[in-house]
Amino acid sequence: MIASSFSEIILRDLEKFKEEIRLFPEDHLWTVQGEIKNSAGTLALHLTGNLKHFIGAVLGNTGFVRQRDKEFSDKTISKETLLAGLDETAVIVKKTLSELTDEQVMQIYPLEKFKEASTTLFVLTHLTAHLNYHLGQVNYLRRMN
Repeated sequence: MIASSFSEIILRDLEKFKEEIRLFPEDHLWTVQGEIKNSAGTLALHLTGNLKHFIGAVLGNTGFVRQRDKEFSDKTISKETLLAGLDETAVIVKKTLSELTDEQVMQIYPLEKFKEASTTLFVLTHLTAHLNYHLGQVNYLRRMN
């Protein structure tokens, strides 16, 4: 099943993201360094909001309402809360993608995300790449500390 492959990769990389956050000193979670304009905390909030919205709410009808601006403005969230958000996101991703058939994955995604219609397969590919882009940024930020 196609969705289960995406689930496996996304869940694996959410675990890697959590490990990066765990390794951050609490006082550096919200620090911006170098060319990366967002902190690790911001990237964690952004990533969880992104996946909860585009996988959970759109594909899984979870009812999640994204507040994208808060993903970039909140700066006082604890490490434990960020980790809990990543755990919650993993549960949502696992449940939602376990219920998608290959036929549904090949259909047009319910939202027009890229200014034109895209398949759910394309959107899942994009979301996986997006996760890994930010995972790399968080890893880089952690090693700079």
